[in-house]
Parts: sequence; C-alpha cells; structure tokens
Amino acid sequence: MRIRDWDPNLKVRLFSEAMMNITFWMFFPFLTIYFSEEFGKSKAGLLLVFSQVFSVLANLMGGYCADRFGRKRMMVLSAIGQGLSFIAFAFASSPWFQSPWMGFVAFAVAGVFGSFYWPASQAMVADVVDEKDRSNVFAIFYTSINIAVVIGPILGAIFYVHYRFQLLLIAGLVCISLGLILAKWTRETVPVKNNAFSSDGKWYYFLKNQVKDYSLIVKDKTFLLFILAGVLAGQTFMQLDLLIPVYIKDVYQAQSLFSLGNWSFSVNGEQAFGLVLAENGFLVALLTVIVTKWMSNYYERNVFILSSVVYAVSMILFSQTTWIWGLMIAMAVFTFAELMGAGLQQSFVSRLAPEHMRGQYFAAASLRFTISRTIAPLAIPMTVLLGYNWTFFVLVILALLSAGMYWVMFYSFEKQKISSQM
Repeated sequence: MRIRDWDPNLKVRLFSEAMMNITFWMFFPFLTIYFSEEFGKSKAGLLLVFSQVFSVLANLMGGYCADRFGRKRMMVLSAIGQGLSFIAFAFASSPWFQSPWMGFVAFAVAGVFGSFYWPASQAMVADVVDEKDRSNVFAIFYTSINIAVVIGPILGAIFYVHYRFQLLLIAGLVCISLGLILAKWTRETVPVKNNAFSSDGKWYYFLKNQVKDYSLIVKDKTFLLFILAGVLAGQTFMQLDLLIPVYIKDVYQAQSLFSLGNWSFSVNGEQAFGLVLAENGFLVALLTVIVTKWMSNYYERNVFILSSVVYAVSMILFSQTTWIWGLMIAMAVFTFAELMGAGLQQSFVSRLAPEHMRGQYFAAASLRFTISRTIAPLAIPMTVLLGYNWTFFVLVILALLSAGMYWVMFYSFEKQKISSQM
C-alpha cells in the first residue's frame, strides 16, 4: 500500500508526528543523565520507577478512553497536554528558574499523556486500514520513529548541553502544534456502534476486564514462560536510555572520533551517547526487514535463545570499554540482539494464541515491556551499591537466565504440541 493511497488522517499524522519525534529524541535520551546529576543515581532510579507506574496505568486506561471518547479527541488532548508538560519542564530548567523537582513532575505528566496518545493512535490505524495492509502501514510508522532516533540524538548531542531550555520549549510548541493540526485536519474514526459508548458502562468495568484478560498468563504455562523470559531480557534492552547514558557520561573522557591532518572531531560524554543511540536507530531502520527475513530461516527457539545470549555479550562489551569505537561496536552487537527477535516474537504469540483469544494474548504479551520498563530503572541505583562492573554483570546473568527460560518454554511448547496430537 503506497503512502499516496493512505487515508488523509494517516498522511497528516506521518509527517507531523515525524517532527514531534525528532524534537523529542533531541533531549529525551539525555534526561536520565540530568536526573542522575540533580537527584543522585539512587533517588533518580527510584523516581523513574515511580513515574513509570503512572505511565503503565495510563496505558492501560488509554484503550478504554480511545474507545469511549474517540481516537481523535484523545490524540488531540494528549498532544496538547504533553506539549504543556514540556513547556513546564523547560521553565523548570530555564535561565531564570531552576527546579529539578518541578522538571521531574512535568516529565512524569508528559509520560502519562504520551501513554494516552499511543493506544488511540494505533486504534486509528486499525480503523482506517484494511487488515491486509496494516502491517505495512505500522512498519512505515515504525521506520519513521527510528529515523527520528537517528536524527534526534545527533542534533541533541550538539545542542542539548547548552540549549536544554530552548529544546524543551521547542518540543512543547511542536507537540501543541501537532494537537492543533490533528484537530483541524483529521476526522474521528472510532466505530459508531462501539459498545464502550453505552451509557451503562462504568469506567472500572474496563479495568476489571483487563485484569481478567491478563489472568490468562497463569493458565498457559508456555505463555507465562514467554512473558517471564521477555521481562528478564527486557532488563538489558531497556537500559538503552537508562543505564547506558549514565555509564557513558561517567566513564567516558573526551576523545577524537576521527582525525584528518591537523583537524580532529572530538566528542564529550553526552555527544558520545548521542552518536551511539543514533547508531542504534540507524541500524534498526536499515536492517529490521533484512534481519527478520534472515532469522525466519531458523527455528524460533534458537533465535530467541541466541538473542538473549547476544544481549549478554553486548553488556560485557559495554562494561569493558571506554573507547568511543568500542562503545559503537558494543551498540552494534546490542542492536543485532534487538533485531533478531523483533520480527519473530509477534508471530510466535499468534501461534500460541487460540484464534478466539488472539486479541487477549497480544494484549497480555505487552506485559513484557510494561513490566520491564517499570523495573529497569533500578539498575541506576544499583550502580551506587555495586558499581558499574557488577551492575553489568547482573544484567548479563539476567540475559542468560532469559535464554534458559526460552529453552524451557520451547520444551514445554513442544511437549504440549505432542500431547495435543496424541
């Protein structure tokens, strides 16, 4: 499906959201460093966990709100709310006023609005795109995000240190502009006969149903192991914007990236992390389809296990180098681990799920990321207690435990298939 054949809603969103994502990634990867410097690593890690709990709850409610109040309305309100939060954050770190606590609250509120935006935006795609074309449309939006992950950190590495106030202010204005663009040039797509609009539905019915749906993970042993293995592996890949930027900022000394005669290009800690993060986004945008096709030639068990092992190797590489090119090699290994399982895990969930429960299984499968995102910030205070080497060692062990759990999961899955065939 070509972009010119897309619904006008999606065309407007693709280009306006691209601007928002680029602006967002100019400062977001560096915020862990900011909070660690302002609050200390221990307190910063706990605060990030605390803020993520609210985002998880908002994400849970986001689907209900998108169904009950409409996709467009929730996206407009979320974009404007996120923009106002960033403006508040900007003034909390402005030349005239400095308040890390106000900045943290604004950051947490922006995360909540972002969590409300996501379900509505995904539902809108499903509303206006035929099922056969949805994967292609989602892939283009995913690629757009990763292009932003390439461009944003490079620009952020140049401007963030001296122009944080301006970046946050621009991000707020861009988000508000996105909300106004969506309000003017998009239409509501929620189905008119959606049951969520019935007046007798109570808001807590949705939460009750979600808890009921998620309870299926304890009834399916294979699926439960899949969730647990994903949570363990998530403690490594969630460190991309948590432990890794703090580590690079602390251990990295300004170095020359490359030299040409008497001229050399040097990068400091924030710039080094910006380049490493941009490398990750570039490789993901460039190689996702290629690596997914390559990995589809192999048995899923071997791919999942090897992905966790490669994550462990990347953590070892990160912990043993302070050289800029060494960090980039470690990130290449990290990204390869990310790409190995990215395309196969969704198809594996569809294989596990009974046809009449497929939606519930996909919803429950997202717990891998929500739980991981909530626990992962604890790695930051762990560096204070154990030091960087031992913290990375713990992450290595968790990644290897994930590999072992994937092996047990597939053993259970194969045993279950044999039993069903007898």
